[in-house]
Amino acid sequence: MEITHLNPDTLHTNPAFSQGVIVRGAHDTLYVGGQNGTDASGAIVPGGLGPQTEQALSNVLAVLADAGADQSNVVRMAVYVVAGQSIDEGYAASLKVWGPNPTALTALVVPGLGRPDALVEVEVIAAV
Repeated sequence: MEITHLNPDTLHTNPAFSQGVIVRGAHDTLYVGGQNGTDASGAIVPGGLGPQTEQALSNVLAVLADAGADQSNVVRMAVYVVAGQSIDEGYAASLKVWGPNPTALTALVVPGLGRPDALVEVEVIAAV
């Protein structure tokens, strides 16, 4: 088994975690770490849940692309939304970036995230 940590050049690099991890073996599995609505400098994008969701999903797509995959390879997605935000707003934003791509999905409303200014975090597992 080979484990490779992915940190695309288009995403903020953090020494504490990898943006994605791909496990190569008889089959390859990619684990994309929780993505917030951050730009390449690591700053949260302005505008609330909609723009943050679009950016978080764009970040997930960047990690998938770095592994030679896209959203069709995703087998599970978890979306964490801070309490008080509109899940409908997040869903509408996701359609712009992600499209109607069915996968196993878990949506959770949480009191807060590790980054206090983040309103959403998205993580996925993909078969590549």
